[in-house]
Amino acid sequence: MTRRIGSGKLVIATHNAGKLKEIAALLKPYGLDCISAGSLGLPEPAETGKTFIANALIKARAAAEAAGLPALADDSGLSVVALDERPGVYTADWAERQWFEGEPGRDWYMAMGKVEGLLQAKGPDTPRVAWFSCVLALAWPDGEHAIYEGRANGKLAWPPRGEMGFGYDPVFVPDGREQTFAELDPSDKHAISHRADAFAKLVADQFAS
Repeated sequence: MTRRIGSGKLVIATHNAGKLKEIAALLKPYGLDCISAGSLGLPEPAETGKTFIANALIKARAAAEAAGLPALADDSGLSVVALDERPGVYTADWAERQWFEGEPGRDWYMAMGKVEGLLQAKGPDTPRVAWFSCVLALAWPDGEHAIYEGRANGKLAWPPRGEMGFGYDPVFVPDGREQTFAELDPSDKHAISHRADAFAKLVADQFAS
């Protein structure tokens, strides 16, 4: 039987306010008090893994050990079929400004532009099929862990549309919808996103009676 997290404090291993808000909303019905690694002053570990699972585990284990509490991390990213599934595990890296691109930090519009530029370079008939992946790693201070994987299929739009969401949401149109993730009401996005898919599996495993 899978170890249960129960209720109480859960460290969300992120320094991203948008991600914390989204995860906290998904876990609100289960009596968990979600606090971010950023609010606890925990450092961000180097994400040296070559897969979403490896990076999610690095973050969850680091937060759990540092805080002495259960911790949940996600590693998510965009994979584009025509780009050999890139950026994939390097999704966030594509948003990092180089020394010649301005102040250090992440520029998601720049990252979306990189993807679009590569697609346009392949010609107007290039398929725009893509998917978001999400891996959730739940870790305890003693080293035990559980993994849950989710996915949302769709296609890429250009130019970016919408003010909600974060990351590549303004260019991702999920299957069955006309709007991008950034145009959808958060409750609608939460119902169909890759993160929602992974969380449904976590909830079924952790909180089902």
